[in-house]
Amino acid sequence: MKISVSKLPGIGQKISFKTSEENLLVIIVHHTGKRELYFFEDADGDEADFAMDLTPDETRELAAQLLGATYQPVDVEKMRIFKSQIIVDYITLKEKSTLAFKTIEESDIRNKTGATIIGIVHGEDVIAIPEADTTLKPGDVLMSVGKDEQIAALTELCKGEE
Repeated sequence: MKISVSKLPGIGQKISFKTSEENLLVIIVHHTGKRELYFFEDADGDEADFAMDLTPDETRELAAQLLGATYQPVDVEKMRIFKSQIIVDYITLKEKSTLAFKTIEESDIRNKTGATIIGIVHGEDVIAIPEADTTLKPGDVLMSVGKDEQIAALTELCKGEE
């Protein structure tokens, strides 16, 4: 795969992905935040075979899904070591928590616990890779990654006073 990035003066940035099968995927990110996605079956074609606009949230969700879709087999022993060191857990934020109604940035979770929030489930809504200004609300389920002790520290913060 060949990736190229170029500036589009007055518009934003163009990111092109050329595959080994000579397909081309182009993403144009406008200064306004708008994203356009184009697919060319023939990388040398003048007209896209498929085009669509994406919001910033849709772009993040697509990226998260693509990241999850990549799978590289690993040595079983290495996987056992990895699994014993890194945990992904879902933690419910309680109303009494000091984190409730703060943004991710204000909560300073990463510095306080070492854990990282990689997703938030709020009712039917799912936020993949939330922004720092995302407000944490009671009942949110925080998809978090970290070592055992980091996840335990975040779990305690999410509980609040009993």
